[in-house]
Amino acid sequence: MKEGFTPVTVTALTLGFAFLYLPILLLVLFSFNESRLVTVWGGFSFKWYAEMLANRQLIDAAWVTLRIGLVSATLALAIGTLAGVALTRFAVFRGRLLFSGMVFAPLVMPEVITGLSLLLLFVSLEWSRGFWTVVFAHTTFGAAYVAVVVQSRLLSFDMLLEEAAMDLGAPPLKTFFVVTLPVIVPALASGWLLAFTLSLDDLVIASFATGPGATTLPMRIYSQVRLGVTPEINAVSTVLIGIVTLGVVIATLVQKRDYLHRRGQ
Repeated sequence: MKEGFTPVTVTALTLGFAFLYLPILLLVLFSFNESRLVTVWGGFSFKWYAEMLANRQLIDAAWVTLRIGLVSATLALAIGTLAGVALTRFAVFRGRLLFSGMVFAPLVMPEVITGLSLLLLFVSLEWSRGFWTVVFAHTTFGAAYVAVVVQSRLLSFDMLLEEAAMDLGAPPLKTFFVVTLPVIVPALASGWLLAFTLSLDDLVIASFATGPGATTLPMRIYSQVRLGVTPEINAVSTVLIGIVTLGVVIATLVQKRDYLHRRGQ
């Protein structure tokens, strides 16, 4: 047996992975169940996926969720990138500690507190809650994750590249767009995918920020699950698992490519 792999560690890893992923595998399996009873296997069938596609409420909620995810992830990318650049390029400035605390606060703040504070903000500003308030809420915590990813990449960035560009006459803004930005594109892609995935998955914050006509897919699923789990919900959850898994795989491949590129420099 290889060094470090003993019967105890193998057993612990097996039980750990089974605890984490066996419920997900069972959910995916029973999404293809012929029977309406989610705990009784009645044969293989795709009918619940057809039922899912025929459910107008679920499709509308999925479309709202997708639009919110795309818009909020893009806004979070822009804001988070600027925050990451400010924290990396301007090491000392007045209020830096407060600024960094405000940027990273959504990472450690309980979602209930974040959602309630945003709700109080919208009420005090007399904003009608709906699509754009959910976008604003998702942008708030998505930008924090983007800032972390961008900052970590810029900390390992070779400043000699920027200095060489400016020595050749390029102004700082052009240097950033021509030299810095192309190098950190993998980090930007990873940050965008992370913000998009978090937006798709959010339930708590969206519940506080949403209004009429802006019901997201997790909220719709939660409301239906309260009446009982059906194989149709399993089918929707399986599709969501596939989307999130695809996003994680893409982000991992992008980060790996960036790592190999930096090692080859």
